[in-house]
Amino acid sequence: MPVHRRQPSIEFLEFIGVVKENGSEQISLPPVLTPLSYDYVLVAKNAENHVTEAFKKQRDYIDELKKKNFKVTKIIDDDLAFYGIQAPKEIFERYRYLLKVSDACNWSSDQNFVPLSTRIRIVHFILNHTTIRSGLGLRDLMKAKVFEARFCLHEKRKQKELKESWARWTACLQGQPITAVRNYFGEKVALYFLWLGWYTYLLIPPAAVGIIVFLFSLSQFNSSPLIKEVCESDTVMCPLCDQGCKVWQLSETCTFAKLSLLFDNNGTVVFALFMAIWTTLFLEFWKRNRASYVCEWKVSDWSEEEEELILEIVNNVDCKPKKFEHSYVHSTLVIICVTVMILLIIGLTHALVVFRVIVAGFLASEPSGFLRQHANIGAMVAGAVLHYITITVMTRVNKIVAVKLCDIEKTRSFAATEKSFTVKMFTFQFFTYFSSLFYVAFFLGRINGHPGEYVRLAGKWRLEECHPSGCLTDLFIQMTFIMVLKQIINNVFEFSGPWFRRFMKQKRSKKLQRKCAHCYLKDETESNDGAELCENCKLKDWHKNYELTDVNSFSLFNEFLEMVIQFSFTTIFVAAFPLAPLLALFNNIIEIRLDAIKMVTLERRMVPKKTNDIGVWIDILEAIGVLAVIANGLIIGVSSDFIPRLLYQYHYGPCANGTSSDCLTGYINNTLSIASLSDDTVKFSPEQMITSAGVTVTSCSYKDYRDSDYKFTQQFWLILAARFAFVILFEHVVVICKFVAAWFIPSAPMQVKNDKLFDKLHRLKEELKSFEP
Repeated sequence: MPVHRRQPSIEFLEFIGVVKENGSEQISLPPVLTPLSYDYVLVAKNAENHVTEAFKKQRDYIDELKKKNFKVTKIIDDDLAFYGIQAPKEIFERYRYLLKVSDACNWSSDQNFVPLSTRIRIVHFILNHTTIRSGLGLRDLMKAKVFEARFCLHEKRKQKELKESWARWTACLQGQPITAVRNYFGEKVALYFLWLGWYTYLLIPPAAVGIIVFLFSLSQFNSSPLIKEVCESDTVMCPLCDQGCKVWQLSETCTFAKLSLLFDNNGTVVFALFMAIWTTLFLEFWKRNRASYVCEWKVSDWSEEEEELILEIVNNVDCKPKKFEHSYVHSTLVIICVTVMILLIIGLTHALVVFRVIVAGFLASEPSGFLRQHANIGAMVAGAVLHYITITVMTRVNKIVAVKLCDIEKTRSFAATEKSFTVKMFTFQFFTYFSSLFYVAFFLGRINGHPGEYVRLAGKWRLEECHPSGCLTDLFIQMTFIMVLKQIINNVFEFSGPWFRRFMKQKRSKKLQRKCAHCYLKDETESNDGAELCENCKLKDWHKNYELTDVNSFSLFNEFLEMVIQFSFTTIFVAAFPLAPLLALFNNIIEIRLDAIKMVTLERRMVPKKTNDIGVWIDILEAIGVLAVIANGLIIGVSSDFIPRLLYQYHYGPCANGTSSDCLTGYINNTLSIASLSDDTVKFSPEQMITSAGVTVTSCSYKDYRDSDYKFTQQFWLILAARFAFVILFEHVVVICKFVAAWFIPSAPMQVKNDKLFDKLHRLKEELKSFEP
């Protein structure tokens, strides 16, 4: 009797996705046809010799899983062995029951099934806490290369839905399906994207205000008497170095004086005050937004420590909890190590200072007139580039040191270890990024001495001075290089790395895809072995997930760290860079989609983890907010010329006695002191005192408030007192505003609080009904 081949219907062909590519038909399997009932996959090298130590450990570990009633399916593919892991149903039932009776009950009463994301999290925990007879766990076996990889599988249907609604570049200006992200990646990833989206959204007001301040500064270009005084000045300035430098005209800094005015004006003060209050509002509104989502997800009362206890019992009923311990010896050792590490990072900052001083002296001695004229700028740019390279290297070193210090602490749970690591790593990274910026903002040009008594390194190189247009110009250049380079280079490598690795590995996946499609299109009666159909499709899916970029517990941490460092740049030194919020806004719009595309299509699926907050990051953000108030107050009060201009305008300038309508006329000359060659302490050579026009001068000016004996004038001390008075006043006003804003805005919407109240009441009544006979 003839066998009739079953013809696939049009709906089936559309379902499996027959598409045209390069003139030929290519069949892609439908999402639901790929077996996804496996909770986890382990990958190992296929041992040809079954007596090897690695193979024995593989077998022992798989046997331990089978003792826990796990179903393990092994498929060989050339030199790789894939183990598909399926957990028994009773494990998840046990988890549901323990979660329901726990103190932090957050399981919905109408939820009678365990989502795959929860299944993966439970299986991941059990796999990590399963040991072989020698006491080695999965992490130890991974380090010993007994297993090559471990991962949970992407769900094709949900992956496609997320890609269409979220993980694509054309969705840059759309909202995020946070609940769908939570259902797929877990609450931890969802809260990261919720925070990032909220941070990006609230960057719009400071970006707009920053643009207004920038435009306000541009409008003063033609009307500012300060720029006119600099550009039309015939003042001769003292040489900026010992060798190769000559006296120069103040008018040569006309362009940089205009640049300095962009971020050193009265609008900057208002903007810094605005950003300090914005930081508080951002954090308070974030708490409200977070509360709405965690209430909807039923995780408001969730506890990570209790979750780990439940998982311990699910894994082993006879388990014993790990006790809380504290060692003063270990804590003291950690504090000493952290202090040494911070001092080392600060030492690298001093090395950068020395590097810039040497580069400035080298450029100043060059025969090229252009290099001599821009020696300070060249040194600043070279220092910024070297600083970025130092940051890249130290990031790896900081991570290794932070991990080692966490091992010394011997924390009780993974949650405690993660918190400890986060605090240490951020502290190291913060000093790595900002030590140089703090030096430029608060020390550069203030400890270099004066003509006749310059401070020198090794008695040879003069310490660098601020740029003639002002100290904030140096800070602006440093921030621009670090922030722009960091964001652009990080984004390029963050996306291109996983994409390139996936592109290079697609050949094997396409071969398995054709085999799997062929099996599905064959008639069932012609299939000699039904297992072939399943194995080909399982292997195709497992191999495709295996070829994606690996993820670990640091993956999400790295994303958070990158954004919190950017938040620090945006808030701490915003007075010197009003356009920082705008750059951060543009970067974050790209960053959200970049991270989404990377997680959904280029990386293995992250193990879904439950949480109800962003953890210790919220404490770090609040600390940054406080530091931003202090730093911006110091920048405006100490680093900028705001206070000297204000004091000159109302006390020393022409407006003080009503002789002029322009209160800042003569301000530039007022900030300069004079050094004369007739003074024996001034050791400028005769060649240095020849101008570019060939005229020999007998005196030169330098920026400071000193008399002919190089002692500070009364005006210097009055300005210093006014600076510190402004800093104290600024910080107290902002701190009061922060406290008022925090008090005025509730941490959770009233609707959320009421929903939690009625939900608890409903659960208690249900428990009472079940108790009554």
